[in-house]
Amino acid sequence: MRLFGYISLIAALVPGLSALTITPDSHVPHPPSKCTNAQSRLCWDGKYDINTDYYTSGPRTGKTVRYNFVLSNVTLHPEGVPRHMLAVNGQVPGPTIIANWGDMIEVTVTNKLKDNATSIHWHGVRQLENSKYDGTNGITECPLAPGDTKVYRFLAEQYGTSWYHSHYSAQYGDGTWGTILINGPASAEYDIDLGTIALSTIYNQTAFQEGVAAEQVGPLPPSTQNTLINGTNVFLADPSLGKRFQTTFKPGKTHRIRFVNTAVDSFFVVSLDNHNMTVIASDFVPIRPYTTGSISIGIGQRYDVVIEANQPVATYWLRVTQQGNFAGTGGGFCGAVNSADRTENGFIAYQGASGLPKTVGPIPANNTQCTDETQLVPYLPITVDPSGFDLSDASVFNVSQPLNSTDPLGRQVIRWTIAGKTEIGQWDYPTLQQLADRNTTFSPPTLNPVFLNKPDSTAYWIVNNTFPIAHPMHLHGHDFNIIASGAGTFDPSTVKLNWNNPPRRDTAMLPGSGYLILAVKVDNPGTWLFHCHIAWHVSQGLSLQVIERQDEIFDHQTLDPAWEKTCKNFKKW
Repeated sequence: MRLFGYISLIAALVPGLSALTITPDSHVPHPPSKCTNAQSRLCWDGKYDINTDYYTSGPRTGKTVRYNFVLSNVTLHPEGVPRHMLAVNGQVPGPTIIANWGDMIEVTVTNKLKDNATSIHWHGVRQLENSKYDGTNGITECPLAPGDTKVYRFLAEQYGTSWYHSHYSAQYGDGTWGTILINGPASAEYDIDLGTIALSTIYNQTAFQEGVAAEQVGPLPPSTQNTLINGTNVFLADPSLGKRFQTTFKPGKTHRIRFVNTAVDSFFVVSLDNHNMTVIASDFVPIRPYTTGSISIGIGQRYDVVIEANQPVATYWLRVTQQGNFAGTGGGFCGAVNSADRTENGFIAYQGASGLPKTVGPIPANNTQCTDETQLVPYLPITVDPSGFDLSDASVFNVSQPLNSTDPLGRQVIRWTIAGKTEIGQWDYPTLQQLADRNTTFSPPTLNPVFLNKPDSTAYWIVNNTFPIAHPMHLHGHDFNIIASGAGTFDPSTVKLNWNNPPRRDTAMLPGSGYLILAVKVDNPGTWLFHCHIAWHVSQGLSLQVIERQDEIFDHQTLDPAWEKTCKNFKKW
């Protein structure tokens, strides 16, 4: 799958020791000494807790959690009408991977798709010195051919909420995805964990058909047909078909919900009527809790929230509202929605209540600029040291506007560029294999590599967006620090830079006609993708490859016979 885009990015390295340091904060509550998760959610196993620096330390349980995934063509009824889908174990979403912090996770994937190769990416998983299992075809592996089987193995060194999905073209838009739940400490107390709630959309045609349309019609994306919550909703043309998502609250208890945006091209505002929510994590990063009436969530992002069941016993609308509207000068654009009313999607019923909700509101305001949450303060504080680096001297690679191009079949298509290039990977000769072969030419140049080779330094990236469409930018193998973000042209003389415990996550919204300034610690040797998570944009070249600590990549991993066999079988297919 091609990733990345139309980005501006600088890769400037601060020499010397790490520029990221832990800074204790007296305002953050500390869990009792040697307590367990049963005593406080801030604790875990008596040794590790919410204050553990999970980038350098954490439990190693010695336990391996195993799953078997079979990908196949199926007919399902997400809206009550039959639809051809590509499913994991015959279901959409696929099975949720559940593990504990410090477990090893092993997933055996068998590809029984009729006409598709595949690869499975474990979104947000750090994969420390383990990039060969990142699941990014053309970068870290060849795709898995029909009939073939591959075993992915990786450590749950983070905890929280994420998802897995195919990284093969727009394939995950037809159902090859599921959620990940890694148990660990939390930054707030709660009584009941309700697990993951995945937010997605469905289109009139298959994802592949819509992808072809998207690259031929210009910057405006295909319109969605419906919003799905955990893979279900009523049919908009006939609400008697299908079923709404429903879950249950226990009166007087606090409930943890893990929201995951698994859509192809939709940005959501999420709320529960008559309830506030306390946000406790963004992506895999615990944050200082804050209370809000709604959250805005881009593709690939996750938010863990705690909601208190403190309202009268009844049913309440769970609203997942797609954002799809130009916001004018300086604004953004994300998604295209057919139906004007997308708010009454699912509902939460208190124990003892039944039927659809009878009361409404208040309905949260739209976020048509598709901007990120602004109150994200990591619970584990990390300060980024800017000494020795002047952003005004930084190189900048602009994210271009959509460009007309010609594909190998002679068709006029839309492409995106970053630093003047459209990234096109070689599925049958992945970058990791090129490195193993000591092929340093990285031909063709459309591989679009960026090299980070100073161990434990910090790379500073400026990402400029020269077009009104907002892009959810995802970095594999890392969390990044968001030093600044905003609309308009980045001006280092006026933009306020946040070095003191800035937001930290693996997916952030690049504002339409705006910018991101990111700090990335160079601490994970491997080949990693940095890309827009709108599936159409990735397939149209909106991506970069990060080649990190090149001389160390094979110090802790090898391209073993099983890895080589996957490439051999793909080439044969």
